[in-house]
Amino acid sequence: FGAAFAALLLLGIVGVLLASVLPSTSFARKRDCVEQSEGTCTKYGPEEDIRYAISPADAQAVEPRLTITGAPTYPSDGQIYFVTVRTPELTVLDWLATRVNPAAYLASYDDLYATQTPEQSVQQGRRAMMTAKQSAEYVALKLAGYDAQLVAGDILVDRIVCLQPNADGTKCETFAPAGQVLTQNDKIIELDGVAVKTVADLAPILARHQPGDSVPMKIERDKQTMSVEVQVTAAPDGSGRTIIGIFTIDTTSVKLPDDISVNINTNLIGGPSAGLAFTLTVLDQLTEGSLMGKQRVAVTGTIDVNGNVGAIGGLPSKASAVEQTGVKYFLVPASQSATEIAEANKAGNGRVEIIPVATISEALAALARLGGDKFTPVRSAG
Repeated sequence: FGAAFAALLLLGIVGVLLASVLPSTSFARKRDCVEQSEGTCTKYGPEEDIRYAISPADAQAVEPRLTITGAPTYPSDGQIYFVTVRTPELTVLDWLATRVNPAAYLASYDDLYATQTPEQSVQQGRRAMMTAKQSAEYVALKLAGYDAQLVAGDILVDRIVCLQPNADGTKCETFAPAGQVLTQNDKIIELDGVAVKTVADLAPILARHQPGDSVPMKIERDKQTMSVEVQVTAAPDGSGRTIIGIFTIDTTSVKLPDDISVNINTNLIGGPSAGLAFTLTVLDQLTEGSLMGKQRVAVTGTIDVNGNVGAIGGLPSKASAVEQTGVKYFLVPASQSATEIAEANKAGNGRVEIIPVATISEALAALARLGGDKFTPVRSAG
């Protein structure tokens, strides 16, 4: 009996060691829903190897990363936290632990990189972070009463529009025809014989065309000018608009008033989801009092130049990170689905209050309800 037990113990140890080094793709598979009817999946896609997990990283205070010069700043009793997730490659042992974690999402390679390489994804994330910081600076300074201005930039291709996603939105079934001609970082310099400089120049030209038309275009790729033809398509939002079928890189820059400088140190962190957190922190520093009162408040959500808050990914993982940090309040985009909000509440273990907001005004109102000072601009805009 002793020898048999020792043999079983040894086998168990060997099994654990193997599970800790073998990639999850050796065993783990999943099938995504591609068609639904009344909330029930009626068709599943092909099996995919599970390679990654979207899982909690941490919640970090924004204020220590922020430096403002050239404008008066004011101390605050509270803190705004931005939240991050990570996407590690899994071993079999990791997969066994992660699949029962409500705060994690198991993902295939295509889930993360379906239309781009990992390197392109990193570049896109860093561009999105730069846009988030610029939008945050603009919105905060305008609200505080400073004369910040937007300066339009070149038209650069980011990625191709998805015309038909699968049922749960995890993959694209059909991309716009532009993907057969255009690639990331192409600079559009002429459309239908008309020189174009900014994204705003495209709409009047496209309005003259019907979906399915082939439209001549001049682009710059790797410093070489090329003439191509792109089949334009209908916008997938049902508006009837004719579009090229691309998302563009936001090259808009923010011109701050003379002598004012805003710097947010994000190191190698990518993505746009800290936009609202940055906006609130910059605004808090530029105005008297404390917008958070004495509270610590976690915040996630994109921000556009009109102050609208946009949806983000990995909400349950972020709620878990907030809970682990000990922060009780979490402002999230109102546009997140009811399912995501429910999953975030579950991941927060009942110790995090999820507060949906749709605009910067709603976010300020939510902070005031938590005991923060009423927002008051410090000056009249020039």
